[in-house]
Amino acid sequence: MIVFLLLWMWLQRAGGQIRYSVPEEQEHGTFVGNIAEDLGLDVTKLAARRFQTVASSRSPHLEVNLENGVLFVNEKMDRELICRQSASCLLHLELFLENPLELFRVEIEIVDINDNPPGFPEADLTVEISESASAGTRLPLESAFDPDVGSNSLRTYQITPNSYFQLDVQTQGDGNKFAELVLEKALDREQQAVHRYVLTAVDGGLPQRTGTALLTIRVLDSNDNVPIFEQSVYTVSLPENAPLGTLLIQLNATDRDQGKNGEVVYSFSNHVSPRVKELFSIESRSGWLEVKGTIDYEESSLHQIYVQAKDLGPNAVPAHCKVLVKVTDVNDNAPEISFSTVSDSVNESAAPGTVVALLSVTDRDSGENGQLQCEILGQVPFKLKSSFKNYYTIVTDGPLDRELRDSYTITILAKDRGSPPLASSKSIKVQVADENDNAPRFSQPSYDVYVTENNVPGAYIYAVTAVDPDMGQNAYISYSILECDIQGMSVFTYVSINSENGYLYALRSFDYEQLKEFSFTVQAKDSGSPALSSNTTINIIIVDQNDNAPSIVSPVAKNGSAKEMVPRSAEPGYLVARLVAVDADDGDNARLTFYIAKGNELGLFRMDWRSGELKTARRLASTKKDPSSPYELLIEVRDHGQPPLSATATILVMAVDSAVDRQGERGNRAGNPKDNSLNLTLILIIALGSVSFVFLLAMIMLAVRCQKDKKLNVYSCLAGECCACCRQARNRKKKLSKSDIMLVQTTNPNAPQVSVEEGSFGHHSQNYCYQVCLTPESAKTDLMFLKPCSPARSTDADHNPCGAIITGYTDQQPDIISNGSILSSETKHQRTELSFLVDRPRRVNSSAFQEADIVSSKDSGHGDSEQGDSDHDATSRAHNSGRSPRCILLQLGESRTVQDADFSTTAVNAAL
Repeated sequence: MIVFLLLWMWLQRAGGQIRYSVPEEQEHGTFVGNIAEDLGLDVTKLAARRFQTVASSRSPHLEVNLENGVLFVNEKMDRELICRQSASCLLHLELFLENPLELFRVEIEIVDINDNPPGFPEADLTVEISESASAGTRLPLESAFDPDVGSNSLRTYQITPNSYFQLDVQTQGDGNKFAELVLEKALDREQQAVHRYVLTAVDGGLPQRTGTALLTIRVLDSNDNVPIFEQSVYTVSLPENAPLGTLLIQLNATDRDQGKNGEVVYSFSNHVSPRVKELFSIESRSGWLEVKGTIDYEESSLHQIYVQAKDLGPNAVPAHCKVLVKVTDVNDNAPEISFSTVSDSVNESAAPGTVVALLSVTDRDSGENGQLQCEILGQVPFKLKSSFKNYYTIVTDGPLDRELRDSYTITILAKDRGSPPLASSKSIKVQVADENDNAPRFSQPSYDVYVTENNVPGAYIYAVTAVDPDMGQNAYISYSILECDIQGMSVFTYVSINSENGYLYALRSFDYEQLKEFSFTVQAKDSGSPALSSNTTINIIIVDQNDNAPSIVSPVAKNGSAKEMVPRSAEPGYLVARLVAVDADDGDNARLTFYIAKGNELGLFRMDWRSGELKTARRLASTKKDPSSPYELLIEVRDHGQPPLSATATILVMAVDSAVDRQGERGNRAGNPKDNSLNLTLILIIALGSVSFVFLLAMIMLAVRCQKDKKLNVYSCLAGECCACCRQARNRKKKLSKSDIMLVQTTNPNAPQVSVEEGSFGHHSQNYCYQVCLTPESAKTDLMFLKPCSPARSTDADHNPCGAIITGYTDQQPDIISNGSILSSETKHQRTELSFLVDRPRRVNSSAFQEADIVSSKDSGHGDSEQGDSDHDATSRAHNSGRSPRCILLQLGESRTVQDADFSTTAVNAAL
């Protein structure tokens, strides 16, 4: 009877190895042991440390719960199927943990239970014995087979009690038991020819199990001589993998009888195992014992063969012997390499000793044939480290550099010590993960970029490129310009860079005469963490163009010509005048040539083309009918640019009788500039006084008006006056071209804004307020167009879209520029006087009308203003000088959309 769920557990822990025992035939889920507890592991960290079993050691019969470390039965185990007749039945399970790496070996012994009764090959056994057999004659009986082992295996045999035979139970070298029938007294075939008994096989289990067979003993007529072997036990050696048909031994048994009773035949005894019959064969007549199957030392190193010899006579009695076949090991198994875990990649910054893979190496051979040595082939920065028994780890053995090599194929070679040695290899591929350890690199530390002056703003000028040997985000490069000042202005007002491709663009039109070269730094930064960068210097060299015509500075012309006196008696080569001309360009563009373009048809004069000296070529006494009329010479100065530019001057050469007349004439001419200078100074003083008076008067009126209307602040008053001024001067209109007006944003978002209330104009035209911003140093005027003034919203001081930013003023009067040219002092004075003739009581302050005057002079009827007049220049100059831009609010009547740029410049004309 089977005891239900009998469990005997034995645990042994030594050196990372645990041993459990579990009876066979247990149901699924039967608890075997808690590996985590027995090893003293923290159950809560099993998942984090990737607690798992080695794939090569897994068994379908057992399973481990990787979350709590419990070992349990996965399916029923039949020990007889798993281990056959082995005395010890062990299953090996190998587990490991990571971080840090720990390896454990678990042995599970399958304990045999007495679940199989002994059994005979046949239910009826027949034995023949000669009646002449003497007492003590032994007859081997067919052995019973019990699949169980140990105490549950076959223990003894029993026979029905009788007076003729007894059983002698013997034990073989491998522990198996067999029975021999021993004759107790002589037989008489005539009295009893057949004896029948019950043969019982009994095992040693609790409870005992038995198997029976019917034993029939036939008494034969006498053949009183039996064959005799030379020895009872033969020992032979046989190498494994011996070829089929290999002769082990030739057995020889002799029989002293003659004829058929003396002819001996050989055969295997009845209790030879079936496996022996599969591996060996015996020739019945010759007694040759040969190899029939594949001999494997790893399966069994010793085979016991029982052979019987029997003559052909009647009532033959067989003789028995035993052949022990010792199998010698041959190095026929190559080492086996099995990887348990492999990392897909290793960081190039990994420290030496970083684990890359875990592997095991086994060899089924024994002795030196099973002794292994492992190594890594090739020169790679990795090495093998013995971990536990036949386990190894592959670890890094040196620095890694992905830029030099992005992957490694690691080949493991395992070789045994057999003769000849056998080897096997296995390879894994490990990728080297990138680390941001390389900064971007420019091809050169500095670049010289040549840009022709007068370039178009926004034009491409150069491209810088940096390379980064890293990959992915670590190699994605962005370009930027480092902050610096150029002539007191930010570099970002001069050039810009495309952050993705490094293309450089000019943000302004360069002027060689103002700036010949400048430098800035470009930085290339990758997207790694942390980001790495490198810098290069860009030297922008402005290339001169012939964009400046020569200018004649001497002699000074009055009314378009200069007069020079020459004595009539002057000899040839007399110096008439020395022309001095300048050219703002450089090089050949500034190399000047002088020559007489017109008026020298008679060849009276000659011009030195280098020095500009005008001299007489011959006497002037008799060359002209009217001696009092001057010689009109048109002198042209031309540079060597492409195309060449030139300037002309008209020189009137007067022939005089003596040098005294010449000096007197020159003295009279020299007095005129003083008078002119005096007159101009007087005019300027009068104008300055007028401006001061008007400013004081406007401030008084402003204070009185603001006192009356407390709801509006002083800024609303300013804006209202400005807009009223616009309404009075509506009839005078002047067109502003698109090139004269630049739309810009206010650079000071926190500046106070003035709310303007729009009055009724008697028609449906929409008014716009514009902000005029000027820097004190600016020679150009920019208009800043704001949103339209809405009557419904103008009373909201906080949200008014139309307003003027009033900032600090300076006493410095900027130059007035019309069409890119600086107006003369006289013109500025005239326009200043005109600005005070119209509606003086309604003026707010002198600065407002100065700005209006500048706006009017900006569009002086000569066409478009210069392209380079931008808000950016004005704002930059204001910041450079440290002063705030001066601004004024202008309100313009608009009968069309803002996009048409056809504005009624009432306020501008009113200022004039």
